[in-house]
Amino acid sequence: MSKFNALQARESAAGGFEQVIVQREIDDLPAGELLIRVKYSSLNYKDALSASGNRGVTRSFPHTPGIDAAGVVEASSVAEFSAGDEVIVTGYDLGMNTSGGFAQYIRIPASWALKRPKGLSLRDSMVLGTAGLTAALCVDKLERAGVMPDAGPIVVTGSTGGVGSIAVVVLSSLGYSVTAATGKESQAEFLKSLGADAVVLRSQLQEGTQRPLLKEQWGGAVDTVGGEILFNVLKSLRYGASAACCGLTAGVDFNANVLPFILRGVNLLGVDSVELPLVVKASMWDKLSLQWKVNLDALVSEVTLPQLPKAIEQILAGQQVGRVLVKLD
Repeated sequence: MSKFNALQARESAAGGFEQVIVQREIDDLPAGELLIRVKYSSLNYKDALSASGNRGVTRSFPHTPGIDAAGVVEASSVAEFSAGDEVIVTGYDLGMNTSGGFAQYIRIPASWALKRPKGLSLRDSMVLGTAGLTAALCVDKLERAGVMPDAGPIVVTGSTGGVGSIAVVVLSSLGYSVTAATGKESQAEFLKSLGADAVVLRSQLQEGTQRPLLKEQWGGAVDTVGGEILFNVLKSLRYGASAACCGLTAGVDFNANVLPFILRGVNLLGVDSVELPLVVKASMWDKLSLQWKVNLDALVSEVTLPQLPKAIEQILAGQQVGRVLVKLD
């Protein structure tokens, strides 16, 4: 097969950007050691930014987004991989400035790929995707900082999104008491079904932004939104507690002061899932396939390429709940 289907984001004649399904040639893909037939991908907020023309994510268009891909090696020029190997690819430059996973084929450097963990199917791996990897990294950072289940309630912001919802499930499965924070009051029962012990509205976390400190409340936090909500969470951490920060949907800036850090000894832990070494990614995938393996069926909706533009519109509007799995085959 020399032609394949792909979603392409491009500038429209009316201005702005559109997403269309096109046929591409394999020869048009960038150079790389691995040619992979993609079986599944997943939709992340960064994909939606790329698909809508955000040049902070993607510099030039037309472009195929998709920072996640799981599939089968069709051709390899390196000894580490052979045709028929099942692999997963998340992050690095995939879907940003390199043609991404919203296509039936990708070609990438071998250093971006991991062989599928035995405890996960290709579909399972993309139900998790970058969101699941990021959630695992957040939980791992909290554990390494000494945040154990007896530390008190762990607040998860943006809890109906991909990272947040998976974090709720994983933390709950590990015995933590989880408080899910959301702007979607209608999703409270859904979040409790995932394992949240309590649900707090986003508006409540936005109260007291002008105060230098707030009442100690949280034993730890997974923050997926950033902005003023992140700082209010930091101001509400218990003494010595930590917050893992991985998102920016509420903004990249917040007005901070040093008081939570020097009076309560709290920690702000940065989490990156894109450029971290492959060995670290592999260790997280091992956990997600073994001791942290969870059932995420309640989180997943499945779309095909033609249905993907609607899902992109929904995530940009803040309407996505859980994970969107993209079936390419």
